[in-house]
Amino acid sequence: MEGKPFGVVDDMQYRWASIPWLLDKADVPWAYYVGQDTCLQLQCPESGGPEETPRSWMPISGFRNVAYTNSLDNIRTYPDFFDRAASGTLPAVSWVVPFKGTSEHPTHPVDEGQAWVTQVVNAVMQGPPQQWEHTAIFVAWDDWGGFYDHVQPPVIDDWGYGLRVPGLMISPWARRSNNIDDQLLSFDAYLKLIEDRFLGSQRLDGKNEGWPDPRPTIREAVPQLGDLANEFDFSQQPIPPLILDPNPSGNPNVTLVPTDGTPISGVAPPSP
Repeated sequence: MEGKPFGVVDDMQYRWASIPWLLDKADVPWAYYVGQDTCLQLQCPESGGPEETPRSWMPISGFRNVAYTNSLDNIRTYPDFFDRAASGTLPAVSWVVPFKGTSEHPTHPVDEGQAWVTQVVNAVMQGPPQQWEHTAIFVAWDDWGGFYDHVQPPVIDDWGYGLRVPGLMISPWARRSNNIDDQLLSFDAYLKLIEDRFLGSQRLDGKNEGWPDPRPTIREAVPQLGDLANEFDFSQQPIPPLILDPNPSGNPNVTLVPTDGTPISGVAPPSP
C-alpha cells in the first residue's frame, strides 16, 4: 500500500461519479495541478513544505472512480503546468489549485495570491498562439471574504445556494461589451460548460452511471442556472494576450515563478 498515490481505492471517501471520470470515458485529457510540496503518497506527514496544497483542497484525490480508472497520475505539480503551458501541450481541461501561501486565506497576504494567479494566466498567454486562441481561463474563489451580503441566496434544492463569490473569465473570445454577467451562476456552471464542450452535454448523474449520487439535484440541469457559453463572442476578432506584471508593488516577499517552474523570489518572469 505504501507509495501508491493517495492510497488505495478503499481509502477513497467519495463514491459517486466525477467529471474527470466522465472525461476519461470520453478520452478527453485532464490534469489537476497542486503545489510542489504536496504529499502524493498514502503515508503523509502532518504538514508539508511551504508550497503544500492541503488535502482538503484536493477533493479529486478522494473519488473512487478516478482511482478505478488509474487516473490519479493526472494529479500533478506546478512545474508540469508551466512546462506544458510553454509548449502548448496543456490538457483540454486543467485545474490549478493554490498552495497555502498563495491561497489568500488568513494570514497569507492577498497580493501574494494575486501574483500567483497572474503568473498562471501569463504562462498560458506566453505559450504558442494556437494555445491562447483555444483557451478560456476561469478564476474562482471558494470563500466570500466574510463580508455581509445583502442578497439572499436563491433556493435551488434542499442544499440551496450559498453566499456570492467573485469569478472571472479570461479568453480571446470573451465578450467585449456588456462584460458583467448578470446570469445566476454557481460552480455548477463550470461543470455544465465542460459537459457541453467535451461530453456532448451529458450531465454528471451518478445514478445513470452506476455510481450512486447523494446529491438531491443534478445541479447542472436546474433551470435557474445560467450558461457560461453566453460569455463568449466567436464572431469578434480574438483579443490578444495581455501580459501583466505579477508584482507591481515590488513586494520582496512575493515568490515569482519563471517559465521553467523554478521559484525565484522577487524576480519577475521573462517578457514575451
